[in-house]
Amino acid sequence: MEKKQKVNDPGASHVPAQDIGSKMDAVEKIELSSEAEAIYFFKIVRERLLDVNRWAKFAGGASSDFYLTDANGIPVHRKATEGDRIKIDIPGPGTKAGNGYDWVTIEEIKSAVIGETEVLSMTARPSDNPLNQDQNTAHFLTDQATSTFQVRRIGRTIYAEEHGRNEVPNTDTDHPLDNVRNTFVGWGAKIGFSYPQWKALVKGLLNQDSPDQSS
Repeated sequence: MEKKQKVNDPGASHVPAQDIGSKMDAVEKIELSSEAEAIYFFKIVRERLLDVNRWAKFAGGASSDFYLTDANGIPVHRKATEGDRIKIDIPGPGTKAGNGYDWVTIEEIKSAVIGETEVLSMTARPSDNPLNQDQNTAHFLTDQATSTFQVRRIGRTIYAEEHGRNEVPNTDTDHPLDNVRNTFVGWGAKIGFSYPQWKALVKGLLNQDSPDQSS
């Protein structure tokens, strides 16, 4: 449990520093009528964040599909834990290294409770494909990049956020076609094409009209 954060910026220490390449921040928030209601709904939002297999549904079917696997790439149907992988199906051609998918590893899941503030953060990093012997990073970004998915409750207000850091296109693999593909997808992300996807996801995590609030 993290306890060294400033209450006025909870969760900031969960996001890696920006050192190279580009960054992106997608943020949504809602304000509930009472703190009790916010505390109740935040529990639902936390569960949604960890329910990777349903991210596409929460995002309203916008673009990519996400599949949670264990460290060995075997599909699992449970909440995410550290060391799990996420297999991502991005529209268009995939990578040879990833067997048609982009792969990330969930490096850290952190939580904090400070007074009236609660935070849950999950940081993922591009990784190899555990289903073959190829050691190349199977993602359009290099393994310097991270994505931190974060939900926060501050009093009656709940935030859902995605923070991309150190985003550099992965153009130095052993597969020339992957390098070309990663160049186009990576630069597309750099100029904002991936922003609508993350914006749809963080907005969906906060959707109070969802028929399934037990997720």
